[in-house]
Amino acid sequence: MDAERINTGLSERLKSLRMQKGLSQRAFTKSIGLNYTQYNRYENGETVPSAESLSKLADALDVSVDYLLEGKTEDAAIANLEDRELLTLFEEIEAFTEEEKSHVKAVLKAFVVQKKVQSFAS
Repeated sequence: MDAERINTGLSERLKSLRMQKGLSQRAFTKSIGLNYTQYNRYENGETVPSAESLSKLADALDVSVDYLLEGKTEDAAIANLEDRELLTLFEEIEAFTEEEKSHVKAVLKAFVVQKKVQSFAS
């Protein structure tokens, strides 16, 4: 993967995730202790954050460093999942056997259907 493509994707993801949180660049950088000018360069694709800054940004935006750098579509759900406890549970479920995962899916589907029925009834 070439550096320009990483910069472009990274800068777009940084801006999009920050805006999803409803924060200006100044407010965002102040809240996480990064230099505004340097962060602006990240969003403009002029430079790539250090490993330490990437980690700080990922934590503040509730995504993985991998998602910031690579933006794989399978990581998109993680990027948008705000409930960290639920995310942790899903990560633990990844280690389950296929049969155990099937049971978890059945319970979740039943709960979702029940909620839909309740919303139609009210």
